[in-house]
Amino acid sequence: MRLGVLDVGSNTVHLLVVDAHRGGHPLPMSSTKATLRLAENIDVAGRITEAGAQRLIDTVAEFASIAETSRCVELMPFATSALREAANSEEVLGRVRESTGVDLRVLSGVDEARLTFLAVRRWYGWSAGRILNLDIGGGSLEMTNGGDEEPDVALSLQLGAGRLTREWLREDPPGKRRVAVLRDWLDAELVVPAKKLLEPGKPDLAVGTSKTFRSLARLTGAAPSAAGPRVRRTLTSSGLRQLIAFISRMTAADRAELEGVSSDRSQQLVAGALVAEASMRALSLDTLEICPWALREGLILRKLDTDMNGGPEATYSAGTATGDGRPAPGGAPSPGSIGTVSS
Repeated sequence: MRLGVLDVGSNTVHLLVVDAHRGGHPLPMSSTKATLRLAENIDVAGRITEAGAQRLIDTVAEFASIAETSRCVELMPFATSALREAANSEEVLGRVRESTGVDLRVLSGVDEARLTFLAVRRWYGWSAGRILNLDIGGGSLEMTNGGDEEPDVALSLQLGAGRLTREWLREDPPGKRRVAVLRDWLDAELVVPAKKLLEPGKPDLAVGTSKTFRSLARLTGAAPSAAGPRVRRTLTSSGLRQLIAFISRMTAADRAELEGVSSDRSQQLVAGALVAEASMRALSLDTLEICPWALREGLILRKLDTDMNGGPEATYSAGTATGDGRPAPGGAPSPGSIGTVSS
């Protein structure tokens, strides 16, 4: 079964096409990305601008066509923080649906965290024990901790790399004092979430997911993506501190010249590094394992699980039972609740 996952983020749109088989790992077939910068097209009233909405519509239409050309049986379209927080979110979603036929559904931050955790668990397996996962997006930071496939704690904080860049680091390069103030502010913001995250127990394995963590690991010496997904990659707190001292003195254009850093990501790299550093410090983590699977893979895995346990009617929702009578696993959504478009 060929599936397409359409991820509308704060900065980019990403279409992942995979061959997904029950009982097996999803095999990536193609990956297509485009810069959207949706979060930069929000006005002072918190509304997505007309230009931003039209760009979103055009991009979704283009990517839906690519999914159809790729012979996807289903397209699973979802959006995260930028659309989740926009004051005119419902209006824009309606326009996307009317213009493209794609029912773009918005994930909550907690659902993002839970689905990402599922992907991490499946990647490392049960032998990993209790897993703590951190995921830095453009608009939010997701944090999870659990010993099962559903985390015991799932948090979503408005500490995304793009958001903090817009609110704190507008100068290029950012001033030394401004970086220091943001670092102190992040430490204060993470005290309570870190305590809550560790309440179920200390992790046996600490993991980082997202493009931000992959870029930071690459810049501190991890293997390049060309080495393949199964090569072990880590990010250390000491390497991260040294990296921040280096990249915070560079312009965005200079950072874009670094290996593994795209021009789209270079602007928010310093903020992302500061969030990563503060999170590791708050949780007393010296090293993070970098997992190649994240939210998109979690959605696919949940889809396969749902199909195996009763077909498309077996949807997961908080406080209800699934189609085969089992309790819903922590309220994590399935593609049945996210929405699909048949090609």
